[in-house]
Amino acid sequence: MSLSIRAALPSDSALIFALVRELAEYENLQDEMDATIETIADALFRSEPRVFCDIAEWSGEPAGFAVWFLNFSTFRGRHGLYLEDLYVRPDWRGHGIGKALMRRLAQHCVERQLARFDWAVLDWNAPSIAFYEKIGAKLMSEWKLCRLSGSALASFAREGAPS
Repeated sequence: MSLSIRAALPSDSALIFALVRELAEYENLQDEMDATIETIADALFRSEPRVFCDIAEWSGEPAGFAVWFLNFSTFRGRHGLYLEDLYVRPDWRGHGIGKALMRRLAQHCVERQLARFDWAVLDWNAPSIAFYEKIGAKLMSEWKLCRLSGSALASFAREGAPS
């Protein structure tokens, strides 16, 4: 058995969409998913993409993926890499695929002289938290993730903060 990691191609759009759907199901977030194959393809494969994807294959079979983009640290004065999604299909877990995807992203950082490598993890996802700590990640408990989306985002954009 062999593992390979490669940059996603436009012909992978349906696969990436399927992997995103599987991840949403795993995280019980299906209700938040409104992406389509077309929106995924447009984001990843436009002339100047702002988001990227690496595909992991185990003996030629799609086993997982990582979707990432560049962020920026004003304190460091350089870009960093933000991992949006990391997912390994259940049948291929335990083969080092997640670690290999994370290592590839770390290599992207080193090759591009990026300042840091960030991501978020759901607080209930103990296996992922343990995995991230095992590879040397520090959980940033002093930081809280904030989000405006949906009607709250639209309302704030239109009217400002509620009184």
